[in-house]
Amino acid sequence: MERRTNVPANQPKEPVVPVKKNSKRKWLLIAGAVLLVLLTIGFISGYSVWKTIYANNVTISGDSVSYLFVKTGSDYNALLENISRSGLLKNSKTFKWVAGKKNLEAHVNPGRYEIKPGMSNNQIIDLLRSGKQKPLNVTFNNIRTTSQLASVIGRQIEADSLSLIRLLKNQDFTKKYGFNSETIRCMFIPNTYQFFWNTSAEDFYDRMNREYKTFWNETRRKKAEKQRLTPSDVSILASIVEKETNKNDEKPRVAGVYLNRLHDNWLLQADPTLVYASGDFGLRRVLNVHKEIESPYNTYKNPGLPPGPICIPCINSIESVLNAENHDYYFFVARPDDSGYHNFSKSLRQHNEFVNQYRRKQNQRSQNR
Repeated sequence: MERRTNVPANQPKEPVVPVKKNSKRKWLLIAGAVLLVLLTIGFISGYSVWKTIYANNVTISGDSVSYLFVKTGSDYNALLENISRSGLLKNSKTFKWVAGKKNLEAHVNPGRYEIKPGMSNNQIIDLLRSGKQKPLNVTFNNIRTTSQLASVIGRQIEADSLSLIRLLKNQDFTKKYGFNSETIRCMFIPNTYQFFWNTSAEDFYDRMNREYKTFWNETRRKKAEKQRLTPSDVSILASIVEKETNKNDEKPRVAGVYLNRLHDNWLLQADPTLVYASGDFGLRRVLNVHKEIESPYNTYKNPGLPPGPICIPCINSIESVLNAENHDYYFFVARPDDSGYHNFSKSLRQHNEFVNQYRRKQNQRSQNR
């Protein structure tokens, strides 16, 4: 028998709600929003990482460049501290992060590295890892003593002046190049040479010895032999010529005077050697008292050439000795016209006349002051 439920005829039917459709749309919106947030976060994070690695992180700009010096023996921590103190980086923390990722710790190379505007952490670290440092020009001229030479070189390369001078004064060390502690200055030919900054004292001298051997080629050695001089003799005499005159066109004639005296067994009597012997390199006027200085460099007392050069002569002065004028002059004195040139004489009588002319002119100047 069928049961029936009594439902009022006028009762409205319940509405049908599309629950599943609305729920699906809602979840799609939520998923889309979450995805957008994730993409945004990913983009920001990715850009941040890209910027950390590849964006400009140096403080220099324009056409200027700067240099980062990594000392020999530096470890990773010393390198990081050095570059942080250098002021070259905008952000040291990002540099350290990239350095860690690229294992810079295992590739610390000493040297002088050129840092250019716009460089990123990645570029700097790749440069340091590669060891491709920037060479520098090392120049020396107007050098008097080994101490001065060591000081000048020590300001240009990593080797300090103390290590440089210690070797120059070591007879065993200079002997391996064929010199002693006095003649070792003859080995240096003033010029401009390219070096890596982290050059040691020994490597610097080895290079200078190679340059010396290159300079003293067969042609120059034959010219020295013709003058009855060794290469060291030439440099010693050239140092005297250099301090006698700064007129390059007059140097061969001055060299000829000293060669005449040397070959005729005269005392050289070169005033510049007295200046060197006195130790007062600013000495302007040599007096008789200076001629009594007890020194092997006093050529008024000691025959022949002094034991070493009184300066490291320039190439022009060396060439002036090798190509000295062949003449009969034995004397010379400064001209009274302040031209910087000299009057040359074959006899002492003629020389004394030129000396008196010079003195009279000097006395006139003193009276007019």
